[in-house]
Amino acid sequence: MSKAVICDIDGVLLHDNQLIDGAKAFIERLLANDTKLVILTNYPAQTPQDLQNRFQTAGVDIPESCFYTSAMATADFLKRQEGNKAYVIGEGALIHELYSAGFTITDINPDFVVVGETKNYNWNMIQHAAKFVAQGAQFIATNPDTHGPNMSPACGSLCAPIERITGREPFVVGKPSAWIVRAALNKIGAHADDTVIIGDNLRTDILAGFQAGLETILVLSGVSSEADIEMVPFRPNYVFPNVAAIDII
Repeated sequence: MSKAVICDIDGVLLHDNQLIDGAKAFIERLLANDTKLVILTNYPAQTPQDLQNRFQTAGVDIPESCFYTSAMATADFLKRQEGNKAYVIGEGALIHELYSAGFTITDINPDFVVVGETKNYNWNMIQHAAKFVAQGAQFIATNPDTHGPNMSPACGSLCAPIERITGREPFVVGKPSAWIVRAALNKIGAHADDTVIIGDNLRTDILAGFQAGLETILVLSGVSSEADIEMVPFRPNYVFPNVAAIDII
């Protein structure tokens, strides 16, 4: 079938910084066929240039324009809201996207508190963020992930103390939110009916696709196993051991 493709990275195309078997041929086939392609990640701390370099180092060339991150989606989301000042907990990639979208990064009366991922999290950040949220700033999380594969704290964990102090939960931009999928579709001018999403995580990739009305492909090369399918109230349309086995695109 001729479909646009939204594809996750880790557990689908890469393990750490190594290509999963068959991923290079799969990507190159999509590019050779001029398939509309978005390589979508919840990780907000790398720019498209960083991701392009990560794949080049692994051995495959992908145009920078194919990449879309939760940092980019967060900037696109905030552009649709009222206000232009943000207090940001995150790395340079997230700050760059917000600057590029016209936001002022500040700790003086921000309209938004935006949490991404950073290794420099500290007590002052928690206090500032909680104070601003309590005073009415909108609380935004780039993604809900609590940790990485090596148990490194991720965005959801950084949001947790702010939630406990204020009693408010953030709006989550990244998967499983349907919003980031809709934004990815807009990026390539595709429609849900004509797009498939490929992921290794039932609770983020597949749920996001389900909620956005896309066909979904679960690959078993990452987080979720076939047994996990029985534990969720939704089903992927297709299940393959890895991207090399996908024969419907």
